Amino acid sequence: MRYDSIPVSLFENNRGRFTSKMQSNSLAILTSNDVMPNNADDVMGFAQNNDLFYLSGIEQDETILVLFPDAFKEENRAILFVKEVNEHSLIWEGDFLTKEQVKAISGIKNVKWTHEFEKTFQLFAFESDVIYLGHNEHIKRVTSDMSTRQDRMILWCKEKYPLHQYERVAKITRDLRPIKSDEEVALIQKAIAISIKGFKSVLKAAKPNVKEYELEAELAYHYIKNGATRHAFKPIVASGKNACALHYNTNDAVCKDGEMILVDFGVCYGNYNSDTTRCLPVNGKFSPRQKEVYESVLYCLKEGSKLLKPGVLSKDYELKMAELIETELIKLRLITSEDIANQNPENPAYKKYFMHGTAHHLGLDVHDVGLYSRPFEKGMVLTCEPGIYIREEGIGVRLENDYLLTADGNINLCEDMPIEIFEIEELMKTK
Repeated sequence: MRYDSIPVSLFENNRGRFTSKMQSNSLAILTSNDVMPNNADDVMGFAQNNDLFYLSGIEQDETILVLFPDAFKEENRAILFVKEVNEHSLIWEGDFLTKEQVKAISGIKNVKWTHEFEKTFQLFAFESDVIYLGHNEHIKRVTSDMSTRQDRMILWCKEKYPLHQYERVAKITRDLRPIKSDEEVALIQKAIAISIKGFKSVLKAAKPNVKEYELEAELAYHYIKNGATRHAFKPIVASGKNACALHYNTNDAVCKDGEMILVDFGVCYGNYNSDTTRCLPVNGKFSPRQKEVYESVLYCLKEGSKLLKPGVLSKDYELKMAELIETELIKLRLITSEDIANQNPENPAYKKYFMHGTAHHLGLDVHDVGLYSRPFEKGMVLTCEPGIYIREEGIGVRLENDYLLTADGNINLCEDMPIEIFEIEELMKTK
């Protein structure tokens, strides 16, 4: 692995908290993600099932985790099945994890080869009454007809053991994963530290006529150089009017003198992610109008982030953030009090220039699991990302930080990433 080893206690504690929420006399089965084909004999990059990683620390494909906390034999209370190292795999693919390595990473002593799963599982499946199965459940997930390893495991279990009661792994992990341990926060901070290096490099590389993808390359250089696995998501490097398309990531335009660049990017380190957004002037100096819009968004970020604290509901936070943006839009002469008085409540006037939510959970997933009907709690890591998008002026500004919630407020984990206008202009001047 590229990243520093993660304390095994993280995964042992996660399993302990997970099994404490399982019904009595129940089993849980979690499977790895598939390696997805590309073209011919090529494949896409592998990304592990994050619930499986959360409970084991293993990020190798063809992995199965079985948890049976009420098993009579202690060695059967947690079993990991991994693909077997053999002469063919050594020659063509290099080493897979050995059983000893799997034990050291996960803290699970009972490790078997994947081809032993069915026979082993049958030995104690009938002793249980309930089987927990994993599935990729997320409020923003787009429904797909694609069959995954998890889908195939669900079909196999229900065909093999039709009279068992079935429950959802996600019901437990969505409860546990939003609250981050110290080890998890440290991994997120490491991802953010790499992001900061990447953004500072972008500030030095930006200039008129540079291509957006040249700036994207600066981000990629730093995540690879510092041991991260990949971008947390496909980065957005959007100059001029491109910044008004929320999920623009073509990154192939020329950055022109007088425009601004919006950079929304993240780093995945040890499977934990950062998610940050910054804006900068192509020529190193904000115009008066750019500065005016930027300062409005920065004000909303500073004031809105104060609302991220325990006990606050997401819907109340988002309403207050919308009110902040609405006030700034009036100051920017983009909407009027009359527009607000006559607006359709289902489509408020501010939506023309600000059309997205501003806080989401962050962790193993960029949009991490968790119910937004649940009040914010100590230990959650949330983003704050207000924005104003003026298509008719070719100006799009979004600013985003990551915050750790504490008992009485929050900590800005992105404190060291330049965000003030004077900081950005000064760093761009000293290329």
